[in-house]
Amino acid sequence: MIKKMQLPLQTLNLITGFMVWVIISSLMPFISEDISIPQGKLAMVTAIPVVLGSILRIPLGYYANILGARIIFMSSFILLLFPVYFISEASSVTHLIIGGVFLGIGGAVFSVGVTSLPKYFPKEKHGLVNGIYGIGNIGTAVTTFSAPMVAAQIGWASAIKMYLILLLVFIALNFFFGDRHEPKLKTPIIEQIKGVSRNEKLWLFSLFYFITFGSFVAFTIYLPNFLVSNFGLEKVDAGMRTAGFIAVATFFRPIGGWLGDKFQPLFLLIGTFSIYTVAAIILAFMPDMGMYTAGCLAIAVSAGIGNGVIFKLVPLYFNKQAGIANGIVSMMGGLGGFFPPIMLSVIYSATGQYSIGFMLLSQVALASLVLVVWLYFQDRLALTAEVFNSTGQGILVTDISGLIKSVNPAFTKLTGYTEEEVLGRQPSILKSGRQSKDFYLGMWKEIREKGMWQGEIWNKRKNGEEYLQWLNISAVKDETGEDVRYVGTFSDITQK
Repeated sequence: MIKKMQLPLQTLNLITGFMVWVIISSLMPFISEDISIPQGKLAMVTAIPVVLGSILRIPLGYYANILGARIIFMSSFILLLFPVYFISEASSVTHLIIGGVFLGIGGAVFSVGVTSLPKYFPKEKHGLVNGIYGIGNIGTAVTTFSAPMVAAQIGWASAIKMYLILLLVFIALNFFFGDRHEPKLKTPIIEQIKGVSRNEKLWLFSLFYFITFGSFVAFTIYLPNFLVSNFGLEKVDAGMRTAGFIAVATFFRPIGGWLGDKFQPLFLLIGTFSIYTVAAIILAFMPDMGMYTAGCLAIAVSAGIGNGVIFKLVPLYFNKQAGIANGIVSMMGGLGGFFPPIMLSVIYSATGQYSIGFMLLSQVALASLVLVVWLYFQDRLALTAEVFNSTGQGILVTDISGLIKSVNPAFTKLTGYTEEEVLGRQPSILKSGRQSKDFYLGMWKEIREKGMWQGEIWNKRKNGEEYLQWLNISAVKDETGEDVRYVGTFSDITQK
């Protein structure tokens, strides 16, 4: 019973953490009426909770494996009680910055669930499970939508204090319904970091999540004030539109995870970054409200799908180091939400417009698209190499003139010749002498006419021992139909 409750409980935990995480940015239009915030520090105040919320994801992901999700979620919510109360009593920019730094714990809990939940489900469902857990992103939409309306009625300080009650409720829920017997993994953190840091896929996934989740957080932080200042919308209207962006991105996250379970995840990321590139270019031209809304929704859809797909990929490639890998990738995503608002603010201060910032986003998305395409084909090549090296049949590849270009480990096992000994030589070194010249002439005639030949043939190992092969030779052709190489596959059938 307790195990079945972990997915809904941890998803609700994430919703709660994310609701607390964006308190400052969601209520900034109200807070700025009572606390004077210089324009140069506005982006810093709203983005600062992302810093700790990103960096803490590595230790929280790691300790989720060591201590279990129950302990980490409870501890995180207890710690959040203090910055939430502190911010509700804030009277200066310094107070907001100090409280905001520790408010980042709410965003850091993301890495707990993506590390814990896959333990309860088979591998083919990890994409969907992490996607459902990612619905917890809706917590930012709940606060963005509801906090301004509550603040308009009772004031922003009282609205923030209401989050104390929410945190106390979830501390109790985790105490009673958290899994006390969650499987633990106690590999030292340094060993895990060493194990994953040399893998280039970790850093590529981190870059991709930096873009997808980073833009999700950045738009969440940046849209409320931008829509008010640039399009002249009312604060509540701007909050509702931002909540709509968050809701769309969140809704498509489990869809992205589900699609990642059904289809090639890297191929899905190619589509994601293609949409990103086009949408960011549209936003760069600062169109009217209709086109701007369409561009934002396109980014919301692709961000949601991309977020879900990436957390299908992480446990797929880093099963034994899932805690630390999830922490690093999700940290980079959080940092992706920290830098764009600051970058947009600096660019706006220097140029008086946001167009350059959006154009930079389009170029980063385009670069990511190129990297995903490269990774996709690298993966296919790696799969081909894995099949080539692990198959039990001997394989040799020659060029058009018959010189050996490649052999697999099974070739060495069956013939006794190493790859270094046969590269650049003719396959005739394997001849036993039992077949006549006419036999070989007939073989090659059939290959040229039909593209392949197969049959029994006596060959000789390096040690001189003769054995009977079942041999298949196929011609590999180019686009014009000309032979460019030949592939031979064989097995020892002497005993048969």
